[in-house]
Amino acid sequence: MIFRQLNDDACKTYLVANENTQEAVLIDPVITYTDNYLSMLKKENFKLTHVIDTHTHADHISAGPFLIDATGCEYVMYNKAPAGCVTLRVSDSDILKAAGTDFRFIHTPGHTKDSLSVISENHFFTGDFLFLDDGGAGRDDLPGGNPSDHWDSFQKLNGLSDELIVYPAHDYRDREPSELGHQKEANPHLEERTKSEFVTYINDLKLGPADWMHDVLKANVACSRDPEAAYIPKDSPACEVMGTVDPTLENIEVGSISANALAEKISSQMDITLLDVRDPYELNDAIGHINGIINVPVGALMHHLNKLNDDRSKGIVVICHSGARAETAAKELIKEGYADVTVLQNGMIGWRSAGY
Repeated sequence: MIFRQLNDDACKTYLVANENTQEAVLIDPVITYTDNYLSMLKKENFKLTHVIDTHTHADHISAGPFLIDATGCEYVMYNKAPAGCVTLRVSDSDILKAAGTDFRFIHTPGHTKDSLSVISENHFFTGDFLFLDDGGAGRDDLPGGNPSDHWDSFQKLNGLSDELIVYPAHDYRDREPSELGHQKEANPHLEERTKSEFVTYINDLKLGPADWMHDVLKANVACSRDPEAAYIPKDSPACEVMGTVDPTLENIEVGSISANALAEKISSQMDITLLDVRDPYELNDAIGHINGIINVPVGALMHHLNKLNDDRSKGIVVICHSGARAETAAKELIKEGYADVTVLQNGMIGWRSAGY
């Protein structure tokens, strides 16, 4: 079996080919590389029989629809994938025989509802279900993402060989593919947690998708053949957890305020802004919210600074569930010139634990 990774950037496309039959399969092809793929197929006299997309992508436009037209290949996705041009829909445990080998499909939702992972010999093509090492996995705060489903999908790894080599659809830090057994030890998403602990871990990191990602999803659902169908920033690690965060924020330090100190400020009617950066539905869950907040989800904050006081010297306390999202939002505000920004220690968990 011939096996290669074909792209020069963070989006990975894998070739599986058979030198005897000259049949080839592409996994997660990217439309901007279409000419390269076609030139390679012609040069090596390969016949492209199948394109497999592991899920509906949010950070690049798939080359699958274009390659259907150019080569007559089958276009393979999960049976409930929304793209109408899919020609072969597969389900969990289905096996595709192509290029002289078997491709076994595992439905691994979480990042998207239609996420598939694919096993071919010792190759484990995980899409965005699982990244490498500290890359974790694809984010679950895109449309259709669900951390509870992602935890369920991770349980399927228990029945797989630790010797499988993990090949994800993205890698943003030049990490090397490695055995699944290594990922179980090195990948923070695979730490032993209950489902509720995992959901809390993911929800405390979520940012909401960048606006342009909605347009990419629409283009892929519509089976666009146009590489300019959506604006896509170059080299953005957008599908990684925290991937749309400006990397320069890492060097910004943020102060914090205890629940008791904040309560004193509120009771003394001190002129401060309480900014809660959770999603609106979270304000009414069991942990609740503080009266008088302004609610702007962290992923939308930079587009809604007009909701804050024009006086950038006025104090702002940023609040979320446990403090992770609030710290990100606070760093963004400091970078934008807000002079007095702090984070509520341990977020609403700390507030409620203090008896408020």
